[in-house]
Amino acid sequence: MKVSVSAFFPAKAEHVWSIITDIDGAQQRIRAIKTLRVLSRPSSGLIGLKWQETRTMFGKDATETMWITSAQTNKYYTTCAQSHGCIYITTLEIIEKSKGCELTMHFRAEAHTILSKILNWVFSPFMNRQLKTALSQDLLDLKSAL
Repeated sequence: MKVSVSAFFPAKAEHVWSIITDIDGAQQRIRAIKTLRVLSRPSSGLIGLKWQETRTMFGKDATETMWITSAQTNKYYTTCAQSHGCIYITTLEIIEKSKGCELTMHFRAEAHTILSKILNWVFSPFMNRQLKTALSQDLLDLKSAL
């Protein structure tokens, strides 16, 4: 399963970067996040930052532990989470434009168990639409934070 959504932000990449990397403040900006708790911080940079968040997804509250696996300042960062036999990978990518920048969220789920592969095959058309809607709302919430 793969989904990407984008939104234009009338701001410099540095400003968008400061908003999307403020994990501690994400609960105040993204309405789907119910609770967020940072579990560990790297001594410098973002790689290794780990947190647990509870958010409403598909009409239910779900709690996941996420961590940043790669990042390039003012360009992108990638998070990883593991749950229900799947690995979830999300990248937030900033592309500078003439009067601001475009923020794109790329999400993919990799099924690793037989059951998760079957469920992915059966439900992925429905899940893709719902996920695209949820990610688009996250982008709108982030844009409102500007």
